[in-house]
Amino acid sequence: MASIIAAVALTIVSFKGFTTITNSGSEIVKPKKNVGRAIIASILISLLVYLLIAWAVSSNLPSSEIIKAKDYSLAEAARPAFGEYGVWFPVGIAIIATISGIIASVFAVSRMLAMLTDMKLIPHKHFGMPGRIQKHTLVYTVVLAMVLAVVFDLSRIASVGAILYLVMDMIVHWGVFKHLREKVNAKSGIVLTALTLDAIVLLAFMWVKATTDWLIVVVSIIFIVFIFVGEHFFLKYKQEK
Repeated sequence: MASIIAAVALTIVSFKGFTTITNSGSEIVKPKKNVGRAIIASILISLLVYLLIAWAVSSNLPSSEIIKAKDYSLAEAARPAFGEYGVWFPVGIAIIATISGIIASVFAVSRMLAMLTDMKLIPHKHFGMPGRIQKHTLVYTVVLAMVLAVVFDLSRIASVGAILYLVMDMIVHWGVFKHLREKVNAKSGIVLTALTLDAIVLLAFMWVKATTDWLIVVVSIIFIVFIFVGEHFFLKYKQEK
C-alpha cells in the first residue's frame, strides 16, 4: 500500500506542466478567467494521454515484461505489431517530447526566478553576464540541471524533484490558507485537503525511498535545509540593510 501511495508522488510531478501556464499568466488574455480554464484543460488532456498509454502498454505486455522494460515499456508494447519500427518510433517521439518539456520547464522556472529576484526574495549575482535577469536565471537553471544530470541518473533526479515539489506544494497550500485565503477567495476545505493529501503522499514516498535508496532522502533533506537556511539569512540581511 505504501508503494502504491508513493507512486502517486511521481504521478503528481508528471502533471506539473500546468505550472508553465501560471508562470506565463501575464501573457494570457483575460488571465483571471482563462488561467484556471487552461490549467483544467491541460490536466484533462494529460490524463487522457496517460490513460491511453497505460491501456496500450498493459494490453500488449504482461506486468513482468513492463517491469523488465521500465522506461522502454511503450516501445516494447509496439514491437509485436510494428517490429523494430514500432520500437524506434515511440523512442523518437519520447525524445522530442522530453526536449520540448525540458525547454518549457527551464523557461518557466527562469521566469519565476527572475520574478522572485525582482521582488528581492532571492539573492542574485550577475557574474559579469550582460542582459536581463531572466537570461541569467536561465543560465543558472541549465547549469544546475547539467550538474544534476552528471551526478544522478534520471530516476534519482525525478525522485528528488518529486520530494522537493511536494514540499513546495505544501508550503504554498499553507501560505494560501494562513495568509491569502480571504484575499483570493480560497475554499479552506479544498486547500487543507490538498495539503493533507500531499503530506500523505510525501511521507509514503520518503518511507519507500528510505528503505530502497536512502541517498535520495538525504540529498533532498540537504537541499531543503540549505534553501531554508539560505533564505532565512538572506531575508534577515535584507531587512537589516
